[in-house]
Amino acid sequence: MTRTREEGPGAGPSADATATVRPATGPARGARALLAVAALAVALAAADTYVVVLALTDMMAGVGVGIESLQRGTPIISGFLLGYIAVLPLIGRLSDLVDRRRILIWCLVVFVVGSAVTAAAVELPVMVGGRFLQGLGGGGLVPATLALVADLWPRGRRGMPLGVVGAVQELGSVLGPLLGALVLAVAGWREIFWLNVVLGLLALLGVLLLRPAAPTPDRASRMVGPAPDRASRMVVPGVTGRRRWWVTGAAYLLAVLAAALWTLALWAPQALTTSVELGLPFVPFDPDSGSRVATPVGLAAATVTLLLALVTLPRWLPLLLRADLLGATFVAVALGSLVLTFSTADPETEVLGPWGVWLLPLGSAAVVAFLLRQRLAAAPLVPPGVVRRRVWPALVVSLLVGAAIVAVVVDVPLLSRLTQGTDETDAALVLVRFLVAVPVGALLGGWLLRRVGPAVVAAPGLALAAVSILAMARWERASLDDLVGTTLALAGAGLGVGLAIAPVNDAALADAREDGHGTVSSLVVVARMVGMVVGLALLTALGLRRFHLEVGTLADPTDTDALLDAAVVQVQTVLTGAGYAAALAAVVALALGWRPVGAVRTGASGS
Repeated sequence: MTRTREEGPGAGPSADATATVRPATGPARGARALLAVAALAVALAAADTYVVVLALTDMMAGVGVGIESLQRGTPIISGFLLGYIAVLPLIGRLSDLVDRRRILIWCLVVFVVGSAVTAAAVELPVMVGGRFLQGLGGGGLVPATLALVADLWPRGRRGMPLGVVGAVQELGSVLGPLLGALVLAVAGWREIFWLNVVLGLLALLGVLLLRPAAPTPDRASRMVGPAPDRASRMVVPGVTGRRRWWVTGAAYLLAVLAAALWTLALWAPQALTTSVELGLPFVPFDPDSGSRVATPVGLAAATVTLLLALVTLPRWLPLLLRADLLGATFVAVALGSLVLTFSTADPETEVLGPWGVWLLPLGSAAVVAFLLRQRLAAAPLVPPGVVRRRVWPALVVSLLVGAAIVAVVVDVPLLSRLTQGTDETDAALVLVRFLVAVPVGALLGGWLLRRVGPAVVAAPGLALAAVSILAMARWERASLDDLVGTTLALAGAGLGVGLAIAPVNDAALADAREDGHGTVSSLVVVARMVGMVVGLALLTALGLRRFHLEVGTLADPTDTDALLDAAVVQVQTVLTGAGYAAALAAVVALALGWRPVGAVRTGASGS
């Protein structure tokens, strides 16, 4: 008689000594093609996070902000980050209620619109709004793609596709500055974002055309709430089919009209604006502002957009309410307060941004309100039982890894500028060895998951990262001149961090409920982003404290060499903290499971 048993996360060895591992079945038909398109979209969004590194000053000049007002350009970066992280839990939950492809499509639409708005912007608020939309669409692509892998690949076969998603996401951080540099070499900064529009539309076309096999009946039977197609076509009760057709037609008409009006408002073609007969709609309400939005044509565009929202309200509002819009709002306020508090601070000189004293209490109140909402709501944002077993250590590992990564990304270039006198571009190039090693590790980690358990891959990888980062923490003023030593440390850290990406996602998705893959995927991404934002702030606080202690012991506080040594000590302190964070993550990763996810054992025990 043959006996089969699916191993749980904490299952012990089988009593059958002759047991062998039977591999799971392959992915759904068409899954690889759709994953390729979705992964490229993820890479494009990830590249957009870093594409402004070289173009920031040109972008500021394009909206009338001079280099002497560099702090005013901070929202260009923080706006993207805010959109990327603040609504991730809501998007993750929505992807559990409707078809994942639909979420990918709408995220790409938002990303393309945001890219177009950014490219056309001639005033700072419009540019920040465009960057926010880019982050909103780009951030939603990650959890939707991770959940898509869980839908289309069986347990035990998700390692490599999850590794691919992690690899392309990290590869985007390498390609972003390079892509920006290539475009700037032959064109202006606006062409960077028009290129995003073209690439985003191509990815959108690919997602529209590719239709993999339907999700397994097991997932459909466990879904909480309406079936995907029904949820995505919600209408007000009593609306007839003919009236629904008219509503749909009106929605399309208003969408086209809104797009045309916004194009005219942002583009403001000279042939119209200088015309005596046709130029009046383009005259700003406040002539001194020169705004293209605060004009009659801009007001008309906003009015049509509002009408579009009202006409389509019966389709999207019930779904948002079912996903717990109120709970998602509390989360967005909490995460937004966190991002704006720490991301607007100068990591070299301060911990909290200028609004931190007001935003932190607001974020804390939002956290309390969210926790109460979780307990009292009939259908909360994070359904009960979705976060369970190995999801918890996966979230902790993701949080700690985020703190370790950001310390390396920020402080290694800082050390280069301090000790070698390089500019920001050359200092960033020092990181290439780390950034290239991360996607390599992600692919390797995904491949290894077919043979061993998540803990066997993640824990040693993070231990390697911890050792490498602690080695960096001992770097002195001349250490970056040692090409071999710095390469080994940076590549070791990147490889180790990369090895943990697929195991963390694989373990979390394996233990999440079938109807919670999107929610769990978004929480893993949020944990990493929170780790980056808060980790940088805490480690910077420790580094600054150590710096001031060193300066306080100087006999001559104006001694340049002594001040430089104190600044190096500050970097060493931050990297030491990052190394400890990676070491703690390695310990927590031991709880991710020792056996391959989804391994099924068979053995003969008699007949």
